[in-house]
Amino acid sequence: MASEKFELSLKKLEDAVNRLESGELTLDDSLKVFEEGVKHASICSQKLNEAQKKVELLLKRKDGSFYKEDFNVEEERA
Repeated sequence: MASEKFELSLKKLEDAVNRLESGELTLDDSLKVFEEGVKHASICSQKLNEAQKKVELLLKRKDGSFYKEDFNVEEERA
């Protein structure tokens, strides 16, 4: 399951949330769907973390040349 694509895991997570929100599941079925949702949320989180590590910003200096800098979400939020 860890090799699933982000989009597929996100769709399965959304489906799990919709099923849980419907209120039509038994307690046992709700627990199973919740467990599957947690697995897919973990996969999505892992894929997003991997993507973040790959993202780099390309910046332009005053002299017109470019340089690369690692993207850091923590600095962007500050």
